[in-house]
Amino acid sequence: MLRAMIAMSGGVDSSVAALLMKRSGYDCAGVTMRLYRSPAMEREAPKSCCSDADEEDAAYVCWQLGIPFESLCCTKEFEKAVIQAFIREYEAGRTPNPCIVCNRRMKFELLLSLARERGFDCLATGHYARITQDGGSGRLQLRKARDGSKDQSYVLYTLTQEQLAFLRFPLGELSKAEVRLIAESAGLVTASKRESQDICFIPDGDYGAFLERRTGRRDPEGEILDADGRVIGRHRGALRYTIGQRRGLGVAAEHPLYVVAKDMEKHSVTVGPERALYSRELTASDFNWLSIPEPDRPLRVTARTRYRQRENEATVCPLEGSRVKLVFDRPQRAVTPGQAVVLYDGDLVLGGGTIEGVG
Repeated sequence: MLRAMIAMSGGVDSSVAALLMKRSGYDCAGVTMRLYRSPAMEREAPKSCCSDADEEDAAYVCWQLGIPFESLCCTKEFEKAVIQAFIREYEAGRTPNPCIVCNRRMKFELLLSLARERGFDCLATGHYARITQDGGSGRLQLRKARDGSKDQSYVLYTLTQEQLAFLRFPLGELSKAEVRLIAESAGLVTASKRESQDICFIPDGDYGAFLERRTGRRDPEGEILDADGRVIGRHRGALRYTIGQRRGLGVAAEHPLYVVAKDMEKHSVTVGPERALYSRELTASDFNWLSIPEPDRPLRVTARTRYRQRENEATVCPLEGSRVKLVFDRPQRAVTPGQAVVLYDGDLVLGGGTIEGVG
């Protein structure tokens, strides 16, 4: 019998993934990665994950399914791979996506390697995405989930061919409503549990306060500049501002102002009208061509620069050093260094990388 390790988060999605893998005939074992602990974190944070209650729910679901359960303490690895990287990116003036880094470094490197070492035949997760294979080349391909409203392919672009071969996404063909119905029919304790929405290590959403606590440094106050470089106000630390931000600027103006740039060396924040947020070009680094080999010429694609964003038509030009240049047909709003750009052809994920510059 084939053996499957199930990545259990304590939510309904991973619970149903475990149930479906067991129904498919796999010998299953559930594993929860305990990634973060904090005295300030409540036992049950309704909009976050990694709480004690989440771990208990995962263990209870495994008991309901009659499969073994194990909790792994991965806080040191998470601190180094995710939290420290998050801090470095913010201090450099970029806006990182820690969920992508967590998937890459924790689930699909650390946990997948552990599954291999323990003799499992695959690792299953509750992600909404699909894996197919090209009939001609045999290359594995990542595709969007059938339920477009739940599709998580954007955060999975870092996967490799070797990882795709070992992974299973049982929910890829299902809608969220169908997943909950399956959970309810099976009597799983997580059937009606709400989804986590916030970053697990910043459940209150106050990035600035978190960074100050962790670094022991208070980000210097500085000048708020207009598009012509004139000082029009003061800010309480550039780390607390992101591209496209409108609220909390503390600057009076006849028209709405938005953060359009930051200079971390000069500790300045530049604001301007909404039209200043739009750009047509970007460059991205650490680019991973996933479902297709790297092209040797410009390619027409659609692209997302944010998780829930609608895709937009563009042309991608491969560059040396795992980099690309992307030119959109129409200007895009608030393209932000540090975020991911992911390229598609229909429902096929071509690849993705980290936005490093905006033109």
